[in-house]
Amino acid sequence: MTVVSDNAPAVIQDYYRVLTGGIDGYEDGRHLLPLLADDLDFEGSIAGRVTGAARFAEGVRGFIANVTGIDLIQEVHDSQGTATVYDAHLPKGAVRITEFFGFADGRIQRLRLQYDPADYIAKGGR
Repeated sequence: MTVVSDNAPAVIQDYYRVLTGGIDGYEDGRHLLPLLADDLDFEGSIAGRVTGAARFAEGVRGFIANVTGIDLIQEVHDSQGTATVYDAHLPKGAVRITEFFGFADGRIQRLRLQYDPADYIAKGGR
């Protein structure tokens, strides 16, 4: 499934392939971890602030298990980062999510997710 355009950096294209690839193919995050800096700086509406690629890879497992599709609304890219806005389709409906990425050495160094956590949980997110 293609989520972002061909204009997106390769690391972002690969990131969304993992997110939409289903939980059976996710295994232990072996396809996600190479995309992330070891000391990834993550901040999300439910998890709060988390440091480390391994912690993020474990936390995103629930999203991957429940998302049935992503409809991209907007994407913006430059040499320092990417921003995306999309609707994530969960078992009980769609949730609007915004992601802000920062890069270092071709990997995702910083990631900020913004969404309504109550809506996310109500629609089957975990």
